[in-house]
Amino acid sequence: MTATTLSPRGTGSSGIWGRLTISAKQIVWAWVFLALPVSFFAVVRFYPTLEAFYLSVTDWDLLNEARFVGFDNYRKLFADPVFWQVFRNTFAYLIFGTPIAILLSFAIAYYLDRVRFLHGLIRALYFLPYLTAAAAMAWVWRWFYQPPPIGVINSILGFAGVPAQPFLRSVDQALPAIMLTAIWAHLGFQIIIFMAGLRAIPTSYYEAARIDGLGEGAILARITIPLLKPTTVFLVVFSSIGFLRIFDQVYNMTSNDPGGPLNSTKPLVLMIYQTAFSSYQMGYAAAQTVVLFTILFAISMAQLWILRSR
Repeated sequence: MTATTLSPRGTGSSGIWGRLTISAKQIVWAWVFLALPVSFFAVVRFYPTLEAFYLSVTDWDLLNEARFVGFDNYRKLFADPVFWQVFRNTFAYLIFGTPIAILLSFAIAYYLDRVRFLHGLIRALYFLPYLTAAAAMAWVWRWFYQPPPIGVINSILGFAGVPAQPFLRSVDQALPAIMLTAIWAHLGFQIIIFMAGLRAIPTSYYEAARIDGLGEGAILARITIPLLKPTTVFLVVFSSIGFLRIFDQVYNMTSNDPGGPLNSTKPLVLMIYQTAFSSYQMGYAAAQTVVLFTILFAISMAQLWILRSR
Protein backbone atom coordinates (compact mmCIF):
# COMPACT_ATOMS: atom_id res chain seq x y z
CA MET A 1 0.00 0.00 0.00
CA THR A 2 2.77 2.36 0.89
CA ALA A 3 4.74 1.56 -2.24
CA THR A 4 1.63 2.04 -4.34
CA THR A 5 0.99 5.42 -2.74
CA LEU A 6 4.55 6.74 -3.10
CA SER A 7 5.13 5.54 -6.62
CA PRO A 8 2.67 7.84 -8.36
CA ARG A 9 3.95 10.80 -6.34
CA GLY A 10 7.50 10.08 -7.35
CA THR A 11 6.44 9.69 -10.95
CA GLY A 12 4.42 12.90 -10.83
CA SER A 13 7.20 14.94 -9.22
CA SER A 14 9.74 13.87 -11.79
CA GLY A 15 7.34 13.59 -14.70
CA ILE A 16 7.70 17.16 -16.00
CA TRP A 17 11.49 17.10 -15.78
CA GLY A 18 11.59 13.63 -17.31
CA ARG A 19 9.52 14.70 -20.30
CA LEU A 20 11.91 17.56 -21.13
CA THR A 21 14.38 17.08 -23.95
CA ILE A 22 18.12 17.31 -23.34
CA SER A 23 18.30 20.73 -25.01
CA ALA A 24 15.41 22.00 -22.85
CA LYS A 25 17.16 20.77 -19.71
CA GLN A 26 20.35 22.53 -20.77
CA ILE A 27 18.39 25.76 -21.20
CA VAL A 28 16.84 25.40 -17.74
CA TRP A 29 20.21 24.79 -16.10
CA ALA A 30 21.73 27.70 -18.04
CA TRP A 31 19.10 30.07 -16.65
CA VAL A 32 19.61 28.66 -13.15
CA PHE A 33 23.30 29.56 -13.30
CA LEU A 34 22.60 32.90 -15.01
CA ALA A 35 19.98 33.94 -12.46
CA LEU A 36 22.50 35.59 -10.11
CA PRO A 37 24.45 37.64 -12.70
CA VAL A 38 21.25 38.63 -14.49
CA SER A 39 19.77 39.81 -11.19
CA PHE A 40 22.98 41.71 -10.45
CA PHE A 41 22.93 43.50 -13.79
CA ALA A 42 19.23 44.24 -13.43
CA VAL A 43 19.85 45.99 -10.11
CA VAL A 44 23.24 47.56 -10.77
CA ARG A 45 23.00 48.34 -14.50
CA PHE A 46 19.47 48.33 -15.89
CA TYR A 47 17.69 50.08 -13.03
CA PRO A 48 20.14 53.05 -12.89
CA THR A 49 19.82 53.37 -16.68
CA LEU A 50 16.05 53.62 -16.46
CA GLU A 51 16.40 56.02 -13.53
CA ALA A 52 18.65 58.25 -15.64
CA PHE A 53 15.95 58.47 -18.31
CA TYR A 54 13.46 59.53 -15.63
CA LEU A 55 15.80 62.10 -14.05
CA SER A 56 16.52 63.62 -17.47
CA VAL A 57 12.99 65.07 -17.54
CA THR A 58 13.18 66.49 -14.03
CA ASP A 59 14.83 69.37 -12.19
CA TRP A 60 16.72 67.96 -9.19
CA ASP A 61 19.57 69.42 -7.13
CA LEU A 62 19.90 66.63 -4.50
CA LEU A 63 18.36 68.87 -1.82
CA ASN A 64 14.80 69.21 -3.04
CA GLU A 65 12.33 66.80 -4.55
CA ALA A 66 12.71 66.11 -8.27
CA ARG A 67 10.31 68.33 -10.23
CA PHE A 68 9.02 67.21 -13.64
CA VAL A 69 10.04 69.70 -16.36
CA GLY A 70 9.44 67.66 -19.52
CA PHE A 71 12.04 68.14 -22.24
CA ASP A 72 13.37 71.45 -20.90
CA ASN A 73 16.75 69.88 -20.07
CA TYR A 74 17.13 68.64 -23.64
CA ARG A 75 16.13 72.00 -25.12
CA LYS A 76 18.63 73.72 -22.84
CA LEU A 77 21.32 71.21 -23.78
CA PHE A 78 20.89 71.52 -27.55
CA ALA A 79 20.87 75.32 -27.27
CA ASP A 80 24.11 75.36 -25.25
CA PRO A 81 27.18 76.26 -27.40
CA VAL A 82 29.47 74.59 -24.87
CA PHE A 83 27.66 71.29 -25.45
CA TRP A 84 28.30 71.46 -29.19
CA GLN A 85 31.97 72.20 -28.61
CA VAL A 86 32.14 69.25 -26.21
CA PHE A 87 30.27 67.16 -28.79
CA ARG A 88 32.91 68.00 -31.43
CA ASN A 89 35.71 67.20 -29.00
CA THR A 90 34.18 63.82 -28.18
CA PHE A 91 33.87 62.86 -31.82
CA ALA A 92 37.39 64.12 -32.52
CA TYR A 93 38.68 61.62 -29.96
CA LEU A 94 36.60 58.92 -31.65
CA ILE A 95 37.22 59.69 -35.33
CA PHE A 96 40.98 60.21 -35.07
CA GLY A 97 41.85 58.09 -32.04
CA THR A 98 40.17 54.81 -33.03
CA PRO A 99 41.73 54.29 -36.49
CA ILE A 100 45.16 55.40 -35.30
CA ALA A 101 44.99 53.02 -32.34
CA ILE A 102 43.79 50.09 -34.47
CA LEU A 103 46.35 50.56 -37.25
CA LEU A 104 49.23 51.14 -34.85
CA SER A 105 48.39 48.17 -32.61
CA PHE A 106 47.93 45.87 -35.62
CA ALA A 107 51.27 46.93 -37.14
CA ILE A 108 53.11 46.35 -33.86
CA ALA A 109 51.37 43.01 -33.25
CA TYR A 110 52.04 41.86 -36.82
CA TYR A 111 55.79 42.43 -36.57
CA LEU A 112 56.07 41.51 -32.89
CA ASP A 113 54.53 38.12 -33.69
CA ARG A 114 57.58 37.42 -35.86
CA VAL A 115 60.09 38.34 -33.18
CA ARG A 116 61.63 35.36 -31.43
CA PHE A 117 64.37 37.03 -29.34
CA LEU A 118 63.03 38.46 -26.03
CA HIS A 119 59.49 38.17 -27.40
CA GLY A 120 57.90 37.78 -23.95
CA LEU A 121 59.77 40.76 -22.50
CA ILE A 122 58.86 43.06 -25.37
CA ARG A 123 55.21 42.01 -25.19
CA ALA A 124 55.20 42.66 -21.43
CA LEU A 125 56.69 46.13 -21.94
CA TYR A 126 53.91 47.01 -24.38
CA PHE A 127 51.24 45.67 -22.02
CA LEU A 128 52.62 47.37 -18.89
CA PRO A 129 51.01 50.80 -19.53
CA TYR A 130 47.58 49.17 -19.66
CA LEU A 131 48.11 47.90 -16.10
CA THR A 132 49.20 51.31 -14.83
CA ALA A 133 46.67 53.43 -12.94
CA ALA A 134 45.13 55.94 -15.33
CA ALA A 135 45.61 58.87 -12.95
CA ALA A 136 49.30 58.09 -12.36
CA MET A 137 49.92 57.64 -16.07
CA ALA A 138 48.17 60.92 -16.89
CA TRP A 139 50.26 62.87 -14.38
CA VAL A 140 53.48 61.40 -15.79
CA TRP A 141 52.47 62.48 -19.30
CA ARG A 142 51.50 65.89 -17.96
CA TRP A 143 55.05 66.20 -16.67
CA PHE A 144 56.38 65.16 -20.11
CA TYR A 145 54.42 67.99 -21.76
CA GLN A 146 55.63 70.74 -19.41
CA PRO A 147 57.77 73.65 -20.75
CA PRO A 148 61.57 73.32 -20.55
CA PRO A 149 63.58 72.57 -18.52
CA ILE A 150 60.95 70.46 -16.69
CA GLY A 151 59.19 68.85 -19.64
CA VAL A 152 60.99 65.86 -21.14
CA ILE A 153 59.50 66.24 -24.63
CA ASN A 154 60.31 69.95 -24.90
CA SER A 155 63.83 69.26 -23.63
CA ILE A 156 64.34 66.71 -26.42
CA LEU A 157 62.91 69.16 -28.96
CA GLY A 158 65.32 71.80 -27.66
CA PHE A 159 68.31 69.51 -28.27
CA ALA A 160 67.03 69.01 -31.83
CA GLY A 161 66.76 72.76 -32.38
CA VAL A 162 62.94 72.79 -32.39
CA PRO A 163 61.22 75.60 -30.46
CA ALA A 164 59.36 74.63 -27.29
CA GLN A 165 55.71 73.73 -27.83
CA PRO A 166 52.83 74.73 -25.54
CA PHE A 167 51.08 71.33 -25.78
CA LEU A 168 48.51 71.31 -22.95
CA ARG A 169 48.43 75.11 -22.88
CA SER A 170 47.38 75.38 -26.53
CA VAL A 171 43.80 75.13 -27.78
CA ASP A 172 45.16 73.48 -30.94
CA GLN A 173 47.68 71.05 -29.44
CA ALA A 174 46.02 70.01 -26.17
CA LEU A 175 43.48 67.60 -27.65
CA PRO A 176 46.00 65.73 -29.87
CA ALA A 177 48.41 65.56 -26.92
CA ILE A 178 45.79 63.95 -24.68
CA MET A 179 44.63 61.68 -27.51
CA LEU A 180 48.20 60.41 -27.96
CA THR A 181 48.31 59.60 -24.25
CA ALA A 182 45.02 57.67 -24.43
CA ILE A 183 46.23 55.70 -27.46
CA TRP A 184 49.47 54.81 -25.71
CA ALA A 185 47.64 53.74 -22.53
CA HIS A 186 45.46 51.14 -24.30
CA LEU A 187 47.95 50.10 -26.97
CA GLY A 188 49.23 47.09 -25.04
CA PHE A 189 45.79 45.54 -24.62
CA GLN A 190 45.00 45.89 -28.32
CA ILE A 191 48.37 44.42 -29.29
CA ILE A 192 47.77 41.36 -27.10
CA ILE A 193 44.31 40.81 -28.62
CA PHE A 194 45.64 41.17 -32.17
CA MET A 195 48.46 38.74 -31.40
CA ALA A 196 45.95 36.23 -30.07
CA GLY A 197 44.02 36.58 -33.31
CA LEU A 198 47.17 36.11 -35.37
CA ARG A 199 48.12 32.99 -33.41
CA ALA A 200 44.63 31.56 -34.01
CA ILE A 201 45.10 31.56 -37.81
CA PRO A 202 46.19 28.06 -38.92
CA THR A 203 49.74 28.00 -40.28
CA SER A 204 48.58 25.65 -43.04
CA TYR A 205 46.92 28.63 -44.75
CA TYR A 206 50.22 30.47 -44.94
CA GLU A 207 52.08 27.40 -46.12
CA ALA A 208 49.55 26.81 -48.90
CA ALA A 209 49.73 30.45 -49.94
CA ARG A 210 53.53 30.40 -50.15
CA ILE A 211 53.41 27.20 -52.18
CA ASP A 212 51.07 29.02 -54.59
CA GLY A 213 53.67 31.75 -54.90
CA LEU A 214 51.93 34.54 -52.99
CA GLY A 215 54.14 37.24 -51.53
CA GLU A 216 53.93 38.65 -48.01
CA GLY A 217 51.77 41.57 -49.11
CA ALA A 218 49.26 39.31 -50.84
CA ILE A 219 49.17 36.94 -47.87
CA LEU A 220 48.50 39.88 -45.57
CA ALA A 221 45.68 41.21 -47.75
CA ARG A 222 44.05 37.88 -48.67
CA ILE A 223 44.54 35.76 -45.57
CA THR A 224 45.64 37.63 -42.44
CA ILE A 225 43.36 40.66 -42.56
CA PRO A 226 40.18 38.77 -43.59
CA LEU A 227 40.68 36.09 -40.93
CA LEU A 228 41.29 38.78 -38.31
CA LYS A 229 37.87 40.30 -38.98
CA PRO A 230 36.23 39.11 -35.70
CA THR A 231 39.19 40.43 -33.71
CA THR A 232 39.12 43.73 -35.57
CA VAL A 233 35.37 44.14 -35.01
CA PHE A 234 35.81 43.62 -31.29
CA LEU A 235 38.71 46.07 -30.99
CA VAL A 236 37.03 48.75 -33.12
CA VAL A 237 33.92 48.67 -30.93
CA PHE A 238 35.97 48.44 -27.73
CA SER A 239 38.25 51.32 -28.76
CA SER A 240 35.34 53.48 -29.92
CA ILE A 241 33.54 53.10 -26.61
CA GLY A 242 36.76 53.91 -24.79
CA PHE A 243 37.31 57.16 -26.71
CA LEU A 244 33.66 58.20 -26.37
CA ARG A 245 33.96 57.69 -22.61
CA ILE A 246 37.42 59.24 -22.21
CA PHE A 247 37.72 60.97 -18.84
CA ASP A 248 40.79 60.07 -16.74
CA GLN A 249 43.41 61.46 -19.09
CA VAL A 250 41.56 64.73 -19.68
CA TYR A 251 40.66 65.33 -16.04
CA ASN A 252 44.14 64.64 -14.66
CA MET A 253 46.19 66.26 -17.41
CA THR A 254 44.15 69.49 -17.30
CA SER A 255 43.36 69.54 -13.58
CA ASN A 256 44.04 73.28 -13.26
CA ASP A 257 41.30 73.88 -15.83
CA PRO A 258 39.50 70.54 -16.41
CA GLY A 259 38.73 70.19 -20.10
CA GLY A 260 40.74 73.29 -20.98
CA PRO A 261 42.14 75.42 -22.24
CA LEU A 262 38.82 77.06 -23.18
CA ASN A 263 37.00 73.69 -23.23
CA SER A 264 39.16 72.57 -26.15
CA THR A 265 39.74 69.09 -24.67
CA LYS A 266 36.53 68.58 -22.67
CA PRO A 267 34.66 65.36 -23.56
CA LEU A 268 31.02 64.67 -22.83
CA VAL A 269 31.76 62.47 -19.80
CA LEU A 270 33.69 65.31 -18.12
CA MET A 271 30.84 67.72 -18.86
CA ILE A 272 28.41 65.29 -17.20
CA TYR A 273 30.70 65.03 -14.17
CA GLN A 274 31.00 68.80 -13.77
CA THR A 275 27.28 69.38 -14.27
CA ALA A 276 26.36 66.76 -11.66
CA PHE A 277 29.01 67.20 -8.98
CA SER A 278 30.07 70.83 -9.38
CA SER A 279 26.78 72.48 -10.33
CA TYR A 280 24.51 69.82 -8.75
CA GLN A 281 22.14 69.97 -11.73
CA MET A 282 21.29 66.30 -11.64
CA GLY A 283 18.41 66.47 -14.13
CA TYR A 284 20.54 68.36 -16.64
CA ALA A 285 23.41 65.90 -16.12
CA ALA A 286 21.01 62.98 -16.62
CA ALA A 287 19.91 64.47 -19.96
CA GLN A 288 23.56 64.63 -21.02
CA THR A 289 23.97 61.01 -19.91
CA VAL A 290 21.01 59.94 -22.05
CA VAL A 291 22.56 61.69 -25.04
CA LEU A 292 25.87 59.91 -24.42
CA PHE A 293 24.09 56.57 -24.05
CA THR A 294 22.26 57.14 -27.34
CA ILE A 295 25.52 57.99 -29.11
CA LEU A 296 27.31 54.95 -27.69
CA PHE A 297 24.48 52.61 -28.59
CA ALA A 298 24.03 53.98 -32.12
CA ILE A 299 27.73 53.95 -32.98
CA SER A 300 28.30 50.47 -31.53
CA MET A 301 25.36 49.00 -33.44
CA ALA A 302 26.39 50.76 -36.66
CA GLN A 303 29.96 49.51 -36.39
CA LEU A 304 28.85 45.95 -35.70
CA TRP A 305 26.47 46.04 -38.66
CA ILE A 306 28.96 47.59 -41.10
CA LEU A 307 31.93 45.42 -40.13
CA ARG A 308 29.95 42.18 -40.01
CA SER A 309 28.13 42.84 -43.29
CA ARG A 310 31.38 43.28 -45.20
